[in-house]
Amino acid sequence: ECPGKEGVGGRRKNLALLRKKLYMGERRRTEPVVENTTTAGDHSTLRRSQSDRTEYSQKLQEKMAPQTGSSTSATLPEEDKEEVSKRMMAKRVKIITELMQTEKDYISDLDLCIKEVIQPLRNKQIARFDVDGLFSNIELVHQVSAKLLSLLEEATTDVEPSMQIIGEVFLQIKGPLEDTYKIYCYRHDDAHTMLESYEKDEELKQHLRHCVQSLK
Repeated sequence: ECPGKEGVGGRRKNLALLRKKLYMGERRRTEPVVENTTTAGDHSTLRRSQSDRTEYSQKLQEKMAPQTGSSTSATLPEEDKEEVSKRMMAKRVKIITELMQTEKDYISDLDLCIKEVIQPLRNKQIARFDVDGLFSNIELVHQVSAKLLSLLEEATTDVEPSMQIIGEVFLQIKGPLEDTYKIYCYRHDDAHTMLESYEKDEELKQHLRHCVQSLK
């Protein structure tokens, strides 16, 4: 619940869509494998050959260029068209940077929750307190998020902006992400109900309050 309030943030809409699919009866295999999502062969799909990257860069530059069909772009000097293309590329770089920073912050929040809340509560072995039920598979969420960040860093480190292939990262990790969040969303309502009941128990409430103070 802690990262549900502080770390998940903008992901809630996507989580709600996943939960809706579950309630509609969609049942798929939910055994995510994080450790084996990236093999040596997978890495090669991110580290494209120079010729492939050059072709990708050319296509990207074409998409970034002003559309020649519009009346405004047709009248633009060549220097202005180049400036527009540069601005669009700079915007793309900024978006990718913000994406990676958001993922780093999210992982940091999850890491704090696991170390300052989940693990201490487990160590106390409190009667009537279902730690795993309350926090679901949050540790697996942490693992798969860390894997996503690692792949994003691999795809962008020492790679020219026009050569950075980001979409393939998400396609590569799509399965583990979907399977992991499917479990988290499916259990979220039960965890929320459980938390409400714990907050009515003064003893259990004190344990939760102590963990929140540790986070602060």
